[in-house]
Amino acid sequence: MKLDELLVNGAKELGAMLTSGQVALFLEYLKKIKSWNKRINITGIDDERKIVINHFLDSITTVQFVSEYSRVLDIGSGGGFPGIPLKIIKPSLELILIDSIQKKVFFMRDVIRRLGLKEIKAILGRAEDAGNEIPRAYFDLVVSRAIGEIDEILDLGAPYLRERGEIILMRGKKGIEEWEEIEHKSRNFKLKDFKKVSLPYSRHERTILIVTKVL
Repeated sequence: MKLDELLVNGAKELGAMLTSGQVALFLEYLKKIKSWNKRINITGIDDERKIVINHFLDSITTVQFVSEYSRVLDIGSGGGFPGIPLKIIKPSLELILIDSIQKKVFFMRDVIRRLGLKEIKAILGRAEDAGNEIPRAYFDLVVSRAIGEIDEILDLGAPYLRERGEIILMRGKKGIEEWEEIEHKSRNFKLKDFKKVSLPYSRHERTILIVTKVL
């Protein structure tokens, strides 16, 4: 199966109908990953098919939980996942990507320029740093792709969320069990929804948790 077919069919299975223009952006993104990977480690995956599945389609598992025109913060974005795929599919999003590794931030900025994406920027820093340039109590959504423990991510994301804002947690197949273990410590958040997702063309299983800030 060709890469464009892999992407289109996999995205459709996850509830996202890609246009030809969006497919072209994803394939250009893929070229950038391959090019930069020769110099720095953007991702440990170099096979094009695996990049499409494990990075692009994995990011797309969150699309159905992201509303148009949302303000979104992607914490620990790394190579731009899931933030840049979300922006490709929903260009109305206002998006900030933050990562602590300078080379990866430079990579994300290069991708943003190359793809001509608007209302999106990549920032060098840490979410826990009080001096970063990210506005507090501003975002509708914080997204995180399985970095750290759930309670740590909630602590990181909470200051940036508006009232009733949400955090989308991309966890493994035991995501619900992880939540239940820390739920008693998360008094400022409640579980709004969750969905178990099988990643297309893969044996990998995701649990997407959507938690709402209540205080």
